Amino acid sequence: MAFMSSRPVVVAASALSVLVLGAGGVHAEEPAQAGGAPDISVGKVMRHLDALQKVADANNGNRAHGTAGYQASIDYVRGKLDSAGFVTSLQEFEFGGKKSWNLLADWPRGGQSGKVLMVGAHLDSVDTSPGINDNGSSVAAILETALTVSAKNVTPSQHLRFAFWGTEEETYIGSTHYVNTLPPAELAKISAYLNFDMIGSPNPGYFVYDQSPEVAQHFNQYFTAKGIPTEPATALNGRSDHEPFLAKGVAVGGIFTGSAEIKTPEQVAKWGGTAGEAMDKCYHLACDTPANINKRALDVNTDAVAAMVWKLGVRK
Repeated sequence: MAFMSSRPVVVAASALSVLVLGAGGVHAEEPAQAGGAPDISVGKVMRHLDALQKVADANNGNRAHGTAGYQASIDYVRGKLDSAGFVTSLQEFEFGGKKSWNLLADWPRGGQSGKVLMVGAHLDSVDTSPGINDNGSSVAAILETALTVSAKNVTPSQHLRFAFWGTEEETYIGSTHYVNTLPPAELAKISAYLNFDMIGSPNPGYFVYDQSPEVAQHFNQYFTAKGIPTEPATALNGRSDHEPFLAKGVAVGGIFTGSAEIKTPEQVAKWGGTAGEAMDKCYHLACDTPANINKRALDVNTDAVAAMVWKLGVRK
């Protein structure tokens, strides 16, 4: 997740290339959630995080814009999606004199409605961190959701597009480039853009984007059914990849478990955890490794990703 920034965003871009929840154990996996959405294995999600950590370990401890670590992250995610039958493409752009890429993955079945449901997360880290909660947690969750779409060979009602953004940590450069270069007719097809940015914080909160109430209600219904109170994700306003879509009038939604925000006693009463400590004490630091992940929060929120894909994009 990007720092707040008061500077203007300048994109030097080339053309398109193509209950109380603490840190306890993980609940038993079930074949499906309410409404037919799959229950995603958190063990599989964690394996993706371990792979991203290995990428960072081999590349100066990070996966940042313009580095070999970011390129290796692209290769890992794209390889999984290609093997699962997605149609993948790279969108090249430039920032700060360095090239980067957005990775786009389209599911080739379904979508007869003519509408597109987009699901995205930023793939880059800052240069001081391997970026496992920020934002490997969301990358792994949507990647495993996409792989489940393939495993179940679904024919969705809306076209499904999964996006892995470059250079978010420099104020969502990659997603801004995508939105600004998308033809208006294609932009109009996007029924909603769902953004995920940090969903496994070690001292988690449960925050729902509130900019588009018609999307937020679906997330809130999901958490209510699980007995989990939510709060609006106001801390993410102006700080992640949903903002360029929102600026163009696209309905947006998403969830967030907190970064450097300090958890209050009132929030502990709702969610458990430790008052007076950051929701992610390793935010943008070298300790943001798989050991930093609250597996129960990751499990609940990964299932939320799948639930929204099935509710908004798969079911007729």
